[in-house]
Amino acid sequence: MISSAESRYNQWVREHYRFLLRSAWALTGSRAIAEDVVQDCFTSAWRFRSQLRDPSMARAWLFQIMRRHAFRHFDPAQHQAQSQEALSEEAVNHHEALDVQLDVVKALARIAPIHREVLVLYYFDDMATAQMAEALDIAPGTVLSRLARAREALKTALQEPARTVTTPTSAASVIPLRKRIP
Repeated sequence: MISSAESRYNQWVREHYRFLLRSAWALTGSRAIAEDVVQDCFTSAWRFRSQLRDPSMARAWLFQIMRRHAFRHFDPAQHQAQSQEALSEEAVNHHEALDVQLDVVKALARIAPIHREVLVLYYFDDMATAQMAEALDIAPGTVLSRLARAREALKTALQEPARTVTTPTSAASVIPLRKRIP
């Protein structure tokens, strides 16, 4: 059976959309931006699909493309305002059982993007270390060290109360990896 380009594209989207949306949402903190990022990702990926060397690595390849688009869409001042508004709405509308999940989402938003992405890939998307290394274009050992540092940063973020940010930059709200020694 011969399939059209449209049906192959639709199959590709069905297979990878949820993964990319979850990852983009975790990276950007906004579902609306994440949807735009994923749409841009699929557009670029489909246009350059001939560059995918190994079809079994499609997920990692798509994540690389999505990641680049996410960082292009990222506007720190807009992200901070949307994150705070979305988080306060969720806190009002959800049950007590979801509070822990919300705390994790808030803590993820406060750690550095480099740490957030490895946690999302590993825990939310069940991506293997080798695939993560391919997606992030780093060595597998680097993935493991980033995971260790990311876990520590998340642990710190969960223990500290949310800080109010007075500057419009996202760097001000990021939990540092190591405590500064005066």
